[in-house]
Formats: sequence, C-alpha cells, structure tokens
Amino acid sequence: MPDSDLPGDLAGWLALIEARHGQRIELGLARVALVRDAMGLSSGALVITVAGTNGKGSTCAFLEAICLAAGYRVGLYTSPHLVRYNERVRINGQEADDATLAAAFAQVERARGDTYLTYFEHGTLAAWACFAEAALDVIILEVGLGGRLDATNVFDADCAIVTSIAMDHMDYLGDTREAIGREKAGIFRGGRPAICADPLPPASIEAVAKEVGAVLQISGRDFGFSGDRTQWTFWGPGVRRGGLAYPALRGANQLLNASAAMAALEAVRDRLPVPMQAVREGMMLVELPGRFQTLPGQPAVVLDVAHNEQAVGVLAENLANMGYYPETWAVVGMMGDKAIEASLARIQDRVDHWLPASLPGPRGLSADALAARMSAAGIAVGEPRYASPADAYRAARAAAQDGDRILVFGSFLTVADALAAIRAER
Repeated sequence: MPDSDLPGDLAGWLALIEARHGQRIELGLARVALVRDAMGLSSGALVITVAGTNGKGSTCAFLEAICLAAGYRVGLYTSPHLVRYNERVRINGQEADDATLAAAFAQVERARGDTYLTYFEHGTLAAWACFAEAALDVIILEVGLGGRLDATNVFDADCAIVTSIAMDHMDYLGDTREAIGREKAGIFRGGRPAICADPLPPASIEAVAKEVGAVLQISGRDFGFSGDRTQWTFWGPGVRRGGLAYPALRGANQLLNASAAMAALEAVRDRLPVPMQAVREGMMLVELPGRFQTLPGQPAVVLDVAHNEQAVGVLAENLANMGYYPETWAVVGMMGDKAIEASLARIQDRVDHWLPASLPGPRGLSADALAARMSAAGIAVGEPRYASPADAYRAARAAAQDGDRILVFGSFLTVADALAAIRAER
C-alpha cells in the first residue's frame, strides 16, 4: 500500500485491519517471523512471556508493577482490551498514545509486503515496534491464544510463565489438558527459566520442559506461598520472602499469580535484580480492571472477565468470601463456543437474579440463545432479556437495593460494555 493511502490515525488503522482481517484466528509463526525479520527491530530488554488459561493478565500486572517500582523501564503487551486499544500496549506504566501506535502499525504495514497478517499478529508486531523504540529494560508479553503458535512466541522468552491449564479454546489447542498444556509450554526455551503456577499441571508441561531443556519450576513443588490473615510469605529455591502484605488485586487465586511473578523475577535476578521494597510496593499498587474488580459505593458492583469453567469457579469462591448480600443480580453475556452450562453451574448458587445480555459478533450469543442454554442446564432465567450488557447493567442498577450486589461477568465484551455504562453514569 503506498504511503499516501495509509491511514493517518489509530482509529483508521484499527478500522482497516478489522475490515481486512476481522477477528480471524490463524495460528502459526512463519508469517509473523517473516515480517519481524523484515522490520529489522531488536531490543536488548529481558523478555518475560506469560501463557495460561486464566491468570495471565494478573501475572503480567504483578510483573509490571514490581519492575516499575524497582525503577526499570517496562513494556507490557496484553490482550484483549476493555475500552481502548491503547490498553494493550503500555510503556513505563502508561498506555501508548494514538500517534505512537499509528506509526507502529504503519511500520508493520510497510514491512509486510504481500505477507498476510491477522489482526492480532499485526498488533503484536506493532507493539514490538513501540518497545524497540523505547529502550526498555524488560518486556512482558501476554500470549493471546495457546503459546507454541501464538504470535508473541516469535520473540524468545528469557523467562516463560504458564499460569494455569484448563479446558478452553479446544478447537485450537486440543480437547485434553495434556494437549493444551503442550501448546502452552511451547513458549519454553532451552536453558532458561520456565515457571508453572498450576500446582497440578498435566504431565505435558514437564515433558516439554525436558524436551527443550528448560529449567522448570512448578508451584507447590519448587516455589509457593503460605500465609495467615494479615500477611503472606513467598518461598522458592534458596529464598524465603516473608512479611508481605496481601496484593491489591482481590481474590483467593491471586497469590498463585503473585508467587509465579516472584518466582520468575527470582529466576532472572542476575539480569534484573529487584529489591524487596519494590516487591512490596508493586503488590500494593498493582491494578487490573475487570479481574474481580469491586467498585466503591452501594449497591456493590463486581466486574470479572471470567469466561470459562475454571475462572467462573474461582469467581464463585471469591463471591462467597465477600460476606453477606441480600440479593445478587448477575449481568451475564457469553460467547457461544464457551462451556456455558458447566461454567454457570459453578456459580448459580451465588446468584438470585439473572440478566442475560446479547454480545455482538459471530461468536457472541444473543440473550435469548444464552437464556435457552441456561434453562436447558436447569438454571432459572426469567424475563426480560437485554440487547447489551450496558442495558442489563442499567436494569440491575434500577432494581437492586443499596445493600445488594451487582455482578457483571462472562466475557471481556460483557465487562467492557457495562464499564462504559458505569463510566458514563459517574
């Protein structure tokens, strides 16, 4: 495409790539590696790549917060975003601005020639272009899907983390935990640290580590945590860090993610030493919208992007630990390819009123279709149904009493739409 025809701003680039590729998923590294090489970009930063079914975003957030507190220059690439595309690319704790991202997209476009790239692949290379220009100390990459064939895997990880392995995206990754684990472990590199936060991983995790010669640590075996009501302790090979305040991210599962982040940083401390004060500060200041995010005020509002059985089960446990609420109103919207019946069965005892909402796109379920699947699973769903999560949230807000709780979950799209309504309301 001639430079004169290139979009002039980020909105134009996103519209072009969306129109050209949509949200098609085509796993594979050959195309991305070809364009990466054509771009000729390199970085001396230490690279930490994070894969897993659940907990990737939280683990990345812990890593970023701790490294920033230690005074390092940090790049973070995550997906998907909630409200703005800029959320996906953070440099030194700040979202990349429109002009920086637009220039990076143009750089990828010029380098790709006739090579086809998906939306995610184009975005991954654009993020790397932003990072290469920023002279960073550490780059944190969140895998989009799987690991072995994900676009982020064209960049060699100095340290790889797999957070959890559960049944999700089975059309692409396989229909067993063993197969899914093998795909996620594809980010491991020979002679380099590989951290697994799943305390009961499939055997394929250890098998891949042995095949490639990665230095594997597994939660509960090689590192882990303990705690009481006021503080917790991290332990790892030859190290014990006690007296830690519980992290700002809420939820019982967050210590799994926090300890994985700490294990990774301990494993690369020869290149990236982090003082304990930075660990403490990072744990206190870490933020991540949409992960058991509880908003102030009444009624209580909980936002959670949980969208598979494992994540919804953790959400149900976290709700149980919140205390007593007379009524819980659940705004839910989900993708049609998810294990909806099994997921919602994990949380139905925590919900008094269901407000099913339609989600857009070919994978998004209509509210009626979602309600039908819920009813077939024995979950009582009344009327009405809602055209969007924002509409469902407004209805819940009107119906709930001050002492009640409103829960929004089921998809990133569900939380994003409701969050937009919340921000407009406030």
